[in-house]
Amino acid sequence: MEAIMRINGIINGIVWGPWMLTLLVGTGVYLTFILGFPQLRYFGFMFKVVFGKKPKTEAEGSISSFAALSTALASTIGTGNIAGVATALHLGGPGALFWMLVSAVFGMTTKFAEVTLAVHFRDKDDLGNIRGGTMYMLEKGTGQKWLAWLFAFFTTFAAFGIGNAIQANSTAEGLNLGFGIPHIATGIVMAILTALVIYGGLKRISEVTTYLVPIMAVFYIIGAVITVGLHANLIVPSLAQAVKYAISDPMAMPGAIAGWTIKMALTKGIARGVFSNEAGLGSAPLVHATAQVDHPVRQGVYGLFEVFADTIVICTLTALAILTTGVLTSNADLTGAQLTLSAFEVVLGRTGVMILSTGLAMFAFSTVLGWYWYGETGAVYIFGTKVIPVYKILWVVVLVIGAYGGGGKFLSNIWDMSDTMNGLMAAPNLVALLWLSGKLRELVKDFDGKRKSGVLQ
Repeated sequence: MEAIMRINGIINGIVWGPWMLTLLVGTGVYLTFILGFPQLRYFGFMFKVVFGKKPKTEAEGSISSFAALSTALASTIGTGNIAGVATALHLGGPGALFWMLVSAVFGMTTKFAEVTLAVHFRDKDDLGNIRGGTMYMLEKGTGQKWLAWLFAFFTTFAAFGIGNAIQANSTAEGLNLGFGIPHIATGIVMAILTALVIYGGLKRISEVTTYLVPIMAVFYIIGAVITVGLHANLIVPSLAQAVKYAISDPMAMPGAIAGWTIKMALTKGIARGVFSNEAGLGSAPLVHATAQVDHPVRQGVYGLFEVFADTIVICTLTALAILTTGVLTSNADLTGAQLTLSAFEVVLGRTGVMILSTGLAMFAFSTVLGWYWYGETGAVYIFGTKVIPVYKILWVVVLVIGAYGGGGKFLSNIWDMSDTMNGLMAAPNLVALLWLSGKLRELVKDFDGKRKSGVLQ
């Protein structure tokens, strides 16, 4: 394991080094400018699209646009919002919040772009199921099938980390702390529930997430708002602290924050932000591509909302709960879900621990469901539909292993390897977005023109 982690560290240093971070954020900045700031232009329209009356369409697709959004949100709203944010603050200090939000603003455009292109270039598998995502964009849009295969390979195996083992492990840790439930028991229950859903295919996954995502989001937001609200006088100072430590080096300060640097704030803020909202990874388009929608850009607007809800709303609430309660420095040895749990406990006592433990379990379970579809889509692209039964079995087995592994070094190793796999997924996806930016502009221009003429609502 030590040898594996050393190799992982070398690869991680490359995929999350200055060049990769520049490419991730830079792609979002570039697309923001050439598309005319869609995160601002479509901001009001975004809420109308997500919550308003849906236009009738006879377009191809497996599930509704809202069901696709729910499944994608099920994947993005997960332990990254609780454990990932806490880890970023622990390693990068308050400044990590600032960089997380900066990357999210431009990440909204990145997600918008990859979802739009995924719908445009989607295809069908051997069983007639709608499939789409970066591999299809690369194959059909650029002709670079080797890059398409590479993305599918990374997705197939990255799913077992970011979408499976981490979720199971964080859930087991949270339920053990909140209710004293043994890790193995959590793993077995998660495996059974997951099997019951994924064996029904995408439609059953989307049906479950459509009901689960709104409930779990509201449940967690209420708990976080109460935690932050009771320290409302510290919200502005905490945000000011985040800005200050994002652009200045607090090495002279004592205690736990003595190790924070601008570089750590920036890298951990962006890395954990991407881990949470997945903008630039190319994961969410794998399910958005299956939506019944009248125009690719309309589904892209759902992508804007996805990042907004995940990072700008939920991740910010988590970070403020940690910063305003002071647990970041008073419990400097804690990280991950345990740090967030301690923030809720400061305000809500044992009830807070139970709220967060339950929220963490729901977040993780929904992420496991969404990421299963991502991993399956990658595997189907490489091996064909015959791999589906095998992938289902492996998915359920890894859940139990991930939950049983415990915390500490095991959890740290999974996070590190998942970070690396995220970066490896992002590289071919960003190449596709930059390569196809001209086509993207055409699609946006076409959508805007049809809305202006009244052809589309």
